Amino acid sequence: MSKNIIITGTSRGIGFELVKLFAEAGHNVLALSRNSKPISNLNLDNVTTFSFDLSNPEDYKKAEAFISSEWKQVDILINNAGTLLNKPFAETTIKDFEEVYKTNVYGVAEMTRIVIPFMKSDSHVVTISSMGGVQGSVKFSGLAAYSSSKGAIITLTELLAEEYKDTGPSFNVLALGAVQTEMLKEAFPDYKAPTTALEMAQYIFDFALTGNQFYNGKVLQVSNSTP
Repeated sequence: MSKNIIITGTSRGIGFELVKLFAEAGHNVLALSRNSKPISNLNLDNVTTFSFDLSNPEDYKKAEAFISSEWKQVDILINNAGTLLNKPFAETTIKDFEEVYKTNVYGVAEMTRIVIPFMKSDSHVVTISSMGGVQGSVKFSGLAAYSSSKGAIITLTELLAEEYKDTGPSFNVLALGAVQTEMLKEAFPDYKAPTTALEMAQYIFDFALTGNQFYNGKVLQVSNSTP
């Protein structure tokens, strides 16, 4: 049975691969990204895409209007969009922190808040975090804004699971290890990750569809290496 699925950050990397996987499996997808062209160029029948900026309040109204008029309900929300900043802490300004948090924390919170009223008890909110956001994990210089923001959404997920435990939906967070994406390459040009975007997308695809049967309010570490 086809599901209605919203994915953010779909112009490249994991999000782009996720859209294709869900579409090929016969699901309806709303793909949201600042650059909607890569997805619209695929011309997939069951995929809707439009330009969407997580830091623009007006764009949430567009998404809300689409859901209420076209779908009425949402089965899965994948909060995948993220901003990665690699900069020494001494040079990281309050504006830098604001930019990262606007997408990685506030955007996740607002997107989730907008979508929850359209979800059912067995719907699933999956938020993509990072191993760098997990307490006690190995940390890396230059990622003060990024990794702290990824820690924030892990705690946010735990709080939402508690707040909605009697009614649903379920909330889980995947803390990913290094994945070879354009975003990683921009921040760490010389690093080669052990996992491809498609490999990770396939894992997230399966987890989004079935993980809420086994987990709620949990952070799963999806990494085969220390970083």
